[in-house]
Amino acid sequence: MAISSWPRAMPTPRQLFIFFGLIATGKSVLAEAWARQRGTAYYNSDRVRKELAGLAPTADRKTGWSQGIYSKEFSRLTYDTLLERASHDLRQGRPVTLDASYQSRAERDRVRDFARQPGGVRLLFVHCTCPEPEVRRRLEERARDPLAVSDGRWEIYCQQRQSFEAPDELSEDELLTLETTAPVDRLVARLAAQVDSL
Repeated sequence: MAISSWPRAMPTPRQLFIFFGLIATGKSVLAEAWARQRGTAYYNSDRVRKELAGLAPTADRKTGWSQGIYSKEFSRLTYDTLLERASHDLRQGRPVTLDASYQSRAERDRVRDFARQPGGVRLLFVHCTCPEPEVRRRLEERARDPLAVSDGRWEIYCQQRQSFEAPDELSEDELLTLETTAPVDRLVARLAAQVDSL
């Protein structure tokens, strides 16, 4: 699908921003800040996953890779729910920000197929990256934070890194990549400048 030009002001309805990448690459901090600044709905996969499981956002569920609420079946439910909530908000005329790993091409293609709905949705994937020493530092800091929502840790990062599929299928007008070691306000400004120039 050809993605139409982005407006140069604040978002108009039927815009969908997908912040994705490996754990601890800064996607949630950036996505939430972006949603606040641009006035979009915001859905985080960790929060939605735990809500679906009847858990508090900060409940500790550090299971093994692809186990428990992180099994393939529960992940399918989580990602389907993200799109269901996005669909509701888009129908109401509100742009949406989704925040999840979206580590497989198949998962990203589901979003692209969703954007082909009648009327169309302007879609932008924001791939968040970060040097591994900073990833490790962030994960160590998160492990000490009782209010942390994510259950990610270094061994999960290493497994996710092995399975992550590079977003080579996305076209230049569908994808922006941001290295996230700069302060979040600077990253939001940089992203806004890039989005508004598309």
